[in-house]
Amino acid sequence: MYCSKCGTAIPQNATFCTACGQPVSQPPTLEANAPAYATSATPPLARPYGYVPPAAVPPVAYAGFWLRVVAYLIDGILAGIAFAILLLIAFAMVGVGHFKALAQGSSPDEFFTPEVMAIIFMLAGTSIVMMWLYYAWMESSSYQGTLGKMALGLVVTDLDEHRITFARASGRYFAKIITGLIPLGIGYAMAGFTERKQALHDIIASCLVLRKI
Repeated sequence: MYCSKCGTAIPQNATFCTACGQPVSQPPTLEANAPAYATSATPPLARPYGYVPPAAVPPVAYAGFWLRVVAYLIDGILAGIAFAILLLIAFAMVGVGHFKALAQGSSPDEFFTPEVMAIIFMLAGTSIVMMWLYYAWMESSSYQGTLGKMALGLVVTDLDEHRITFARASGRYFAKIITGLIPLGIGYAMAGFTERKQALHDIIASCLVLRKI
């Protein structure tokens, strides 16, 4: 460093020129541990300690009407197979002779004996219970859907996209009775035009049907 007045070399930490006595102004220095942005006019935005940037929220993919129709058809085929097995069991219990007698012109009163009526009611009750347990158990399980829904990558959730309970799944299943009472299938068709693709029974049970992404 040199004196600005006389040009004499000045020691590093001197405050006056040793030749002419001119005061010497020292250049500003940075502290050893000063942050990197100390020399910048605009320091970076301060963030709290431990700040973690929020993760990107994946989009919600609601299952449309036609996907649900295909899943329903698959479940219907499986239910038909199970019902056919039950029907064969019922035929075996009634006996082939009863059906032969009916085919040969015997009166219905002779065919529908108390034993046959009991078997018919038992068959109907068993079918209802089996379908209820199938839908409610599968949709509340870790699979979150029936075999038809699983084949198409669909899951049933609550409104927060969480797994539903068996009770909620049961409520959703029996709410389909109300959906079926709406003329022209409008209760089911609501899955095609409501905001979150909900059929009437989904709205009643506060459920969603989503596509896996």
